[in-house]
Amino acid sequence: MRDSALAPWAVPPPTGGLADRLFETAEGNPALPLLARRAQGAADGWREVTAVEVRDEVVDLAKGLIAAGIAPGERVAVMARTRYEWTVLAYALWTVGAEVVPVHPAAARDQVGWMLRDAGCVAVVVEDERCVMTVGSVCASLPALRHVWQLDAGALAELTARGADVAAATVDSLRRIVLPEATAVVAYTSGTSRRALGCALSHRALAAPCDVLLAGWGSTAAPAGEQGSVLAFLPFSHVYGLMVQGLCVRGGLLMAHEPETTEAALTAALRSFRPTYLYAVPSVLEKIYKSFLRDAQRAGRGTLFERAAGTARDYAEALERRRLGTGPGPGLDLRLQHARFERTVYRRLRGALGGRVRRAACGGSPLGRELSLFFAGIGIEVHDGYGLTETAGAVTMQPLGREKSGTVGTALPGTEIRVAGDGEILVRGPSVFQGYVGDPAATAAALREGWLATGDLGRLDDEGYLTITGRTKDLVVTSGGTRVAPAVLEQRLRLHPLVHQAVVVGDGRPCVGALITLDPEFLTHWRAGLALPGDAPAREAREENALREEIARAVAAANSAVSRAESIRVFRVLPEPFDVARGLLTPSLKLRRAEIARACALEIDAMYETRSARPARALPDRSAGRADGPADWEESDNVFVSRRRTS
Repeated sequence: MRDSALAPWAVPPPTGGLADRLFETAEGNPALPLLARRAQGAADGWREVTAVEVRDEVVDLAKGLIAAGIAPGERVAVMARTRYEWTVLAYALWTVGAEVVPVHPAAARDQVGWMLRDAGCVAVVVEDERCVMTVGSVCASLPALRHVWQLDAGALAELTARGADVAAATVDSLRRIVLPEATAVVAYTSGTSRRALGCALSHRALAAPCDVLLAGWGSTAAPAGEQGSVLAFLPFSHVYGLMVQGLCVRGGLLMAHEPETTEAALTAALRSFRPTYLYAVPSVLEKIYKSFLRDAQRAGRGTLFERAAGTARDYAEALERRRLGTGPGPGLDLRLQHARFERTVYRRLRGALGGRVRRAACGGSPLGRELSLFFAGIGIEVHDGYGLTETAGAVTMQPLGREKSGTVGTALPGTEIRVAGDGEILVRGPSVFQGYVGDPAATAAALREGWLATGDLGRLDDEGYLTITGRTKDLVVTSGGTRVAPAVLEQRLRLHPLVHQAVVVGDGRPCVGALITLDPEFLTHWRAGLALPGDAPAREAREENALREEIARAVAAANSAVSRAESIRVFRVLPEPFDVARGLLTPSLKLRRAEIARACALEIDAMYETRSARPARALPDRSAGRADGPADWEESDNVFVSRRRTS
């Protein structure tokens, strides 16, 4: 077992600021389509914007920022969804040497106030009236704030008009003095376990992983001779979204924006824009898989889909063994089955994503092996990677031709990874952040002799592949001393189509438990397919029993990935999902475990109530929310809290 992995540097270090690449592209290839905007009347609903047109918009907006008094080194927050104006604004700010502070538009009032105050923002660009009201409610505590500009009220057009008399040479001179080590972004951590910290990320840190990925993996963005295209829907308030934007602009990929992240909006955008490459997070890929399954079941082809999905996973796993030198590859029967499903199933599934996607990247959290194999088997190889806010994006990626599902790949060239004795992942490389804004103590705790202590747990295999096993602060320690990393269990629970969210609990308790919320769309579909006999009360009782058994099967499947001591013994299904509005999720949809434990304290206590000790059974208890666990654990309460509210 290795404890370190280093990939040698293979790309020249970035020079200048992030805006320089846009200007270079506009100069060298002015007609290259760089961005795509929604356009009424266009054949596919999109209008392409060339590199020179984007550059000119950026210059005109930069003039307006100069006229408004925005100076190099000052910080401007952007509080908007992923949209065309976000990209133009970011590059205009970088052109004049200002620093961007991304803020999620759904962030709570106190979070917004903290970030703007902590970063000392002199201006904030918001999307709509709701964001204006949020900022307005905290303005009194923001003495440095001079401007609030609203995108939906025409702020960028007003700024452009304001800068009409500023010379283009002034813009150019400001851009040319931006150094690669200057701060480009102050990105706040998700704040899952403590107050969000502002990570100072330099132009070099943001550019470095993009350049390495483009050099090593850029050829996979599209077939030879075609321009790659990407639909950006991940929030630019998160460093992963910013990295996608940087990859597109630095790599000359055509980028479209989709601000809505609902299933309907994403499906429509994917079908109309037809990207060649997909950047996603595991929850999006899980939703896509569940939508495939739901649609197949509605069409009466659920059994066919499940056979096709199993064949896809088997085929991808056989290919993986062959490329890793551990097997001969798919046999004749498997190849024939896969070819049949390619004609009848897989081609249609890819068509739902626009029909041109053949590769994808996944980040934000580890992607489950089963899901990775499924997508690879239907013809979409997913490159799972790893990174965090403090590293300005990716530090690992699946090596081309040596992909290993279930891992996050190997270290990017120029980056070194170590796993400490306690399992914590340490990272050193060009993308590591400069420090936490205004918090030298937190910076010193995170940066140890040039190494970033990530707070993530993992292991390196003999070939340098990294597997993420959890977070140091997320570990659940039962009263018996068993240490459980919840990520694997939660990930496997979410694979079940009925499960929307899962939170493993058990600190100081006799065993591991789980809080589960249901996917409302799949729940409606599942209920419609039951067709239970009897009057209303009888149908409801049978439906509840069927639902309890279905969730128990999901728990049993999750438990198969861990030891018995780490397995889920009790669970409870909650009536409502965890959401940002109640402070149970971060704006990037990560679990706030401490807040969830507080909000669900009564449900957790009830789940752990010991009713009686009974002899062990061959089968799990189907009358309550009890996974197949120790005989002295029985939850006789109804585990479906206010079940009718889940519909």
